[in-house]
Amino acid sequence: MTTTRGGSARTTRAINDRIALDLLAGRGPLTAAQLRELTGLSRPSVADLLDRLGQDGLVTVVGETGADRRGPNARLYGLVADRAHVAALDVRTTGVSLVLADLTGRTLGRAALPVDPVCCGVEAGGAAAVGAVLEALADTTRRAGVSSVHTAVMGAPGLADPATGAFRPMSALPGWHAELLAALRDRLDGPVLLENEVNLSAVAEHRQGAVTDRDAFVLFWLGHGVGAAVMLDGALRRGASGGAGEIGFLPVPGTGGMPSATDCDGGFHMLASSGAVAALARAHGLDPAGEDAAAAEAVVEAARTAADDPAAGAGPAEFLAELAGRIAIASASVAAVLDPGCVVLGGEVGRAGGAVLAELVRRRLRDISPLETEVRAATVAGNPVLSGALLTALDAARGEVFAAVGARRSL
Repeated sequence: MTTTRGGSARTTRAINDRIALDLLAGRGPLTAAQLRELTGLSRPSVADLLDRLGQDGLVTVVGETGADRRGPNARLYGLVADRAHVAALDVRTTGVSLVLADLTGRTLGRAALPVDPVCCGVEAGGAAAVGAVLEALADTTRRAGVSSVHTAVMGAPGLADPATGAFRPMSALPGWHAELLAALRDRLDGPVLLENEVNLSAVAEHRQGAVTDRDAFVLFWLGHGVGAAVMLDGALRRGASGGAGEIGFLPVPGTGGMPSATDCDGGFHMLASSGAVAALARAHGLDPAGEDAAAAEAVVEAARTAADDPAAGAGPAEFLAELAGRIAIASASVAAVLDPGCVVLGGEVGRAGGAVLAELVRRRLRDISPLETEVRAATVAGNPVLSGALLTALDAARGEVFAAVGARRSL
């Protein structure tokens, strides 16, 4: 089919519009001069582009910037913030956090509510938890003056089936997680996307944290549970069933057994979960109480002691060395299969260990793997799962809104 000159011109305008919108989404407000420099378009082309996007209700003047010259300040152009709104949710077994944002990514509201895992293990408790989350989301949108949510992303433990967008059956997950996903899809007008929490943490680290300079890495989540996220060529790799990164089931030496198809006991989970880390800390003379937070605190204290004066505490130093050796075993297995070039230590324990633990893992990994692999500590502050969910929701909403404009341009 032959494309007419008019059709070609419309297609070119649509492409240029999308490039400009992506720049405004990624970099924030820009002047016309900055858009010309970034796109390579002429002054008239950028002026026409901004006029078109303004008429479409996607771009508006959001301020001015001073210039090192005489004359008026340059106008700053940005996305129309209320063109679409998104929601992100981090759903755990013991609580839910959520955030509401406009199309620019500006936070409009937050909410957090605890969930009793005992009461919510039964049907009535699960219904109460789902109702409480829906009410919190409704109250947050109401307070922000938002009438509808364009896109929502729900991050949760477990496997998200890439074919169906639903949870794959896992006995360890509370039933109300699936009920909440169904209720959100029924309540909201726009799409509700499900993603594994570790994958979302990797998105946050790639866009805002420890690996903004790399498009290939594996993030290890070391917390109450153990998992991994695989990022190759700048994209998450979920596997055929969504199970890529289930390293808690990885058979490793030192566990005294083997994992099964339904139980990760005997796998890497037994070496690196927060409970295992707490037990290791006690074996080396440290005294953490409990499991999750206490294990992370033990790693922090040991890392600080070893970093300040390695000779000052043999117990903390030996504890860190053994923990690093455990993590290096799984890292070597991942490197042998994927050769990502970089492993990021996330989750409560990985983040707590920081650069000290990461360096110890790198050294041990260098001894047992022929492949050069960096090891870095996760750096995203706050809740990396919620940050990744928000970034994913914004990408989806912007993609749909921008594509709709591009489709009209090419007609």
